[in-house]
Amino acid sequence: MTGYQEMTTVSELKFGNATVVLLTQRALYLPKLRTIIIADLHFGKVNHFRRAGLPVPPKANDRNAERLIELLGMVNPSRAIFLGDLFHSAYNDDWEVVGQIVRHFPQCSFDLIRGNHDILSDRQYSRQGIRLFQQELVDDLLLTHEPLSHERIPIGQVNVAGHIHPAARLVGKGRQSLVLPCFWLSGSRLILPAFGSFTGIASINPGEKDSVFVIVEDRIMALRAGVLKPDTSDT
Repeated sequence: MTGYQEMTTVSELKFGNATVVLLTQRALYLPKLRTIIIADLHFGKVNHFRRAGLPVPPKANDRNAERLIELLGMVNPSRAIFLGDLFHSAYNDDWEVVGQIVRHFPQCSFDLIRGNHDILSDRQYSRQGIRLFQQELVDDLLLTHEPLSHERIPIGQVNVAGHIHPAARLVGKGRQSLVLPCFWLSGSRLILPAFGSFTGIASINPGEKDSVFVIVEDRIMALRAGVLKPDTSDT
């Protein structure tokens, strides 16, 4: 993917009845419904790795919680929807941190579209005040964890999903490159960047008709149509 100079600033997209705001905090906001949508937080991943003997710094956990609290405090939503992989794996103490955050925002309901890493029992989610869904339709947005194939998306709807942890490789003059998290719009699918600080990212190969919205510090930058090229570099 090329083109530092080919980018323009964007913040809102419209899909049928839904207006969505792309946030630099790696989240999606629906102002009409006061709903925040967040993908792939992977709480507990640091402790999961540390228990396995890997020397992972524990502060990565704290940063995830701090960023989520800051975002919820800034937006003040009435509903928060997690697009799967809220918690990384089996129970550890970080799950109680999730519960503390939920209770800190009593005006907000918390819902989870269950992902492949969300393996805790239903009782654990209920205990923390989190409702579970396999998918959810909000306005014209069909929310899932994994992106649906195009033929499975009903006409008139847009599939909003996570799971992929998309990032764009930008190549500048002198073949200098930078990999940044992004929102990826491909046909009737919008893939959100991973919110978690310790999740990893995957460079994408967008099609010629796709749109990519890159998070560049405090701005969302849209790559102009026609300049998207496959990323053939090693990632």
